Amino acid sequence: MSLIKSISGIRGTIGGRSGEGLGGVDIVKFTAAYAEFIKRKKNGKAKKIVVGRDARISGQMVEHLVSGTLMAMGLDVVNIGLATTPTTEIAVTGEQADGGIIITASHNPTQWNALKLLNSDGEFLSDAEGKQVIAIAEAEDFTFADVFDLGHEYLNQTYNERHIQAVLNLPLVDVEAIAKADFTVAVDAVNSVGGIIIPQLLRALGVKNIIELNCEANGRFAHTPEPIPENLTQIADVMRGGKADVGIVVDPDVDRLALVMENGEMFVEEYTLVAVADYVLSHTPGSTVSNLSSSRALSDVTLGHGCEYNAAAVGEVNVVAKMKATNAVIGGEGNGGVIYPELHYGRDALVGVALFLTLLAKSGKKMTELKAGYPQYAIAKNKITLTPDVDVDAILEAAKKHFANERINDIDGVKIDFADSWVHLRKSNTEPIIRIYSEASTIERAEALAEEMKQIIASL
Repeated sequence: MSLIKSISGIRGTIGGRSGEGLGGVDIVKFTAAYAEFIKRKKNGKAKKIVVGRDARISGQMVEHLVSGTLMAMGLDVVNIGLATTPTTEIAVTGEQADGGIIITASHNPTQWNALKLLNSDGEFLSDAEGKQVIAIAEAEDFTFADVFDLGHEYLNQTYNERHIQAVLNLPLVDVEAIAKADFTVAVDAVNSVGGIIIPQLLRALGVKNIIELNCEANGRFAHTPEPIPENLTQIADVMRGGKADVGIVVDPDVDRLALVMENGEMFVEEYTLVAVADYVLSHTPGSTVSNLSSSRALSDVTLGHGCEYNAAAVGEVNVVAKMKATNAVIGGEGNGGVIYPELHYGRDALVGVALFLTLLAKSGKKMTELKAGYPQYAIAKNKITLTPDVDVDAILEAAKKHFANERINDIDGVKIDFADSWVHLRKSNTEPIIRIYSEASTIERAEALAEEMKQIIASL
């Protein structure tokens, strides 16, 4: 059994003894701590929390515990039912709520679930705020409401439609162009909430021919849910068979978007953001942001438009903070997470789909042709395991000195930028591991760079 407490919420495998897995007591304790945090932040005037969930099989059970606990803490609950993470984020501001809880373990397997915590802007809590919630939970420093002050639950299942309409209303989304292109689109939604909302979105965008794969929102994942190539053989076979022009894959909570080209090959998650940013920048010049472990291709495309690129520490909350600080027009993470502030500050596969299909329709190209027009890079992900007594921070500091003549960014670990490649070293917060992300013109060169870095770290 596993239970992981972090600044973004609580995540674990369902069942087991309290404190060992994500059991009922753990769900109640952490939800109560979050409610207490929100009440304190609002000086006791907090009234309303939005709750949404993905379709995993433990979702309804967790939802009942979360909603009941929030009501027991004296807060009203707006339950939006089966909903994506970005839909729930939009609902928080739509309801003028004091916060929100998304019940989803994102790309984790079936046995996992989690509580993701939002502030009143529909954005994830900051590092400091997350630590406050954890501290309240550990101390069980929360007080339940008396019988006359209990909250109430209200059901509101209109937000899928509202989310879709908000995407359609964006000036850069061209429904007419998409409809005219007459795409056939294959969708793999891994039997979660994407199976409800992505086909609805496509029909609203004028797509008439939709091949639905794993679009029953029953939570019984047809394959490992992380949208990476080894898990996407089914949709790849469909695309190779010449049955569709575009392949769309989303994770269980629909904040990540992966694309499959007409030849069955991945467009590559890193390039979801690159392509969408290229389209956005061609109409609304401005700065862009991604995290340090994302492809250099976004920087190249941004500079090609005469605009400024900035890197953020890894994590959506850090990317959003940097986007706000630089007034970025588009940003996100290399895992297929597109953040488009014109809609909201959150990774959102729906807006990614709409903007990408608009770009593809207006370009008149096939996906393979579009991809070929972008700078070509490949990323390798490795790690080096150290003994527990090794001072990882000292190793990273030594790496900085070793590469002092290169461009160094140390806002999150150490990133070393070479002329035609880069390496990002990040330490794990839970074990003596240094994660090594490397990018070069080919995967072979990226892997070789990682091996070279392992040897240097070993010598340090």
